[in-house]
Amino acid sequence: MTNCCEHACEATASAGDPRWRRVLWAALAINAVMFAVEIGGSVLANSSALLADAVDFLGDAFNYGISLAVLALSPLARSRAAAVKGATMTTYGLFVAAHATWAWSQAVVPAPSTMGAIAVLALLANASVALLLYRYRNGDANMRSVWICSRNDVLGNLAVIAAAIGVFGTAQGWPDAVVAAILAALAMSGGIAVMRHAWDEMRPAMPAAQVRISRT
Repeated sequence: MTNCCEHACEATASAGDPRWRRVLWAALAINAVMFAVEIGGSVLANSSALLADAVDFLGDAFNYGISLAVLALSPLARSRAAAVKGATMTTYGLFVAAHATWAWSQAVVPAPSTMGAIAVLALLANASVALLLYRYRNGDANMRSVWICSRNDVLGNLAVIAAAIGVFGTAQGWPDAVVAAILAALAMSGGIAVMRHAWDEMRPAMPAAQVRISRT
């Protein structure tokens, strides 16, 4: 349409757009398959960064499933679902941080060739999902949360590739642990951003008394 702001049109059209549902199903399928691939790869490569990325694929598949489940619900319900997804992202970040600390303490050295090959495959998968979701990045909190997950995934894959190069060059495991820590920071910051956006959407629909209680 040419008679409205681009961002507003995207948010309004995409909420009931059948294409949005198809995009979510495609993203769900890609993430489920890549979770299985990266779990196997993390075991073969003995890589904590790949394991972190695999858990991220599982979390994203769960998030896309939630997004599909709330498509027909009210905007408030979608915002609440986005808040749950934000909390999931933050929890995932805490898990990855703990795993990175363990890997650092154990001085684990992963196999860089396996690590790099699977990271490139994951990058291609996440880049395709990000392209599918790009037009919906300025929608409601639920849509925005899906976009943030996808964007962070691409950055995470690039970081894992960098870790594989670092492990290859140093013959040490610290690049793997450092990248896992970076992935944790991305997940936590993205989760907090999603929860804040969801709260901004939920607050006008909440009774004034409930808002006052939540602030105390």
